Amino acid sequence: MTTTSERVSGSPTSQVSPRVSQSVFDGSRLRVVLLVDVYDGAQQQFLEAYELLCNQVASVPGHVSDQLCQSIENPSQWLITSEWESAPPFLAWVNSEEHVRMVEPLHSCVRDTRSLRFHIVRETGDPKVVTEAAERRLQSAPRIGDGLIRHALTFTVKPGSEDKVAKILSDYASPEPKVDDATRLCRTSLFMHGNRVVRAIEVRGDLLAALRHVARQPEIRAVEEAVNPYLEQDRDLDDPESARVFFTRAALPAVHHVTAEGQQGQAERYALSYPVKADRGMRLAELLAHQDVAAADDPLSPVVRSTIFQRDDVVVRLIDVRGGLDGADPALILGLADPAQVAELTTLAADVSAPKDAELARLVRLARMDLVTDRRSPEA
Repeated sequence: MTTTSERVSGSPTSQVSPRVSQSVFDGSRLRVVLLVDVYDGAQQQFLEAYELLCNQVASVPGHVSDQLCQSIENPSQWLITSEWESAPPFLAWVNSEEHVRMVEPLHSCVRDTRSLRFHIVRETGDPKVVTEAAERRLQSAPRIGDGLIRHALTFTVKPGSEDKVAKILSDYASPEPKVDDATRLCRTSLFMHGNRVVRAIEVRGDLLAALRHVARQPEIRAVEEAVNPYLEQDRDLDDPESARVFFTRAALPAVHHVTAEGQQGQAERYALSYPVKADRGMRLAELLAHQDVAAADDPLSPVVRSTIFQRDDVVVRLIDVRGGLDGADPALILGLADPAQVAELTTLAADVSAPKDAELARLVRLARMDLVTDRRSPEA
């Protein structure tokens, strides 16, 4: 309950959009919660490693503050919370090689971690603290979900091995979809574009539990071992540190998803890989996100669902298209209405003097990924 000295920032009249959506691009402040399980006896080592990391993070653009807490019930349980001006600067940092190096000292004293990210929707506090500027950076309204968590992994294989890798990745027995009573694997879509592999998954329930469940399945382990000789980045799945670093770098988070209102039915799935100019990945993902939102409001748009995955300068857009690509508007399929935008942000050779539709259709063909396998679990 608020008192006379408190207020809740944010408009109580904000309306919930009926459209299923998620996005990191609304400018809202971000709260990151990291749950940490420290090895018994390693608490002081962990604290020293955290203090070193904290000093480094303080200079990262977009970082506001962080706080370290220790459980009053279990000294092995710690909680780190941090606040960021918005999600993009946090994601740019957490997905960087700099971050991989920064957190390395923590691994010898930490048994397990779990990271959760939240946009701030409402805030209660002293009016002198909760300023008007802060209010403007709150998420304006709740979003509606569809019960699915979307995530992807990406890696590259040695040039010349693409056909062998595609066969390995397509010939496997699907793992048991039920993880536990609360978590289920719903869909796995695997694509290749040149020597880049992208595996997109949809999970109902706990993403981390689902990823661990898949990693333990013997049929999946066999596929991973078969792919190992062809990887450009070496990994040893029997070495926890090697596996951790590989999958940290392979993580390709979903930064935006939208499903058009009332469009929950069947559609054909495609993926586009955008070759991004240096340091323009986040900007391209944001532009694609804004245009997908506009397309979702168009009842005639063939794109009924779109998920954008982005890490550094890797940008992949997964789209479900009603009626397939034949005859579809290439601007909606590509997600960029102007060839000049393509030329500005990507290395696709856009001929701005060519007829617009013909040029955009050509760019769709260049960006389109090859489908390797698309599997839905029963009852998904």
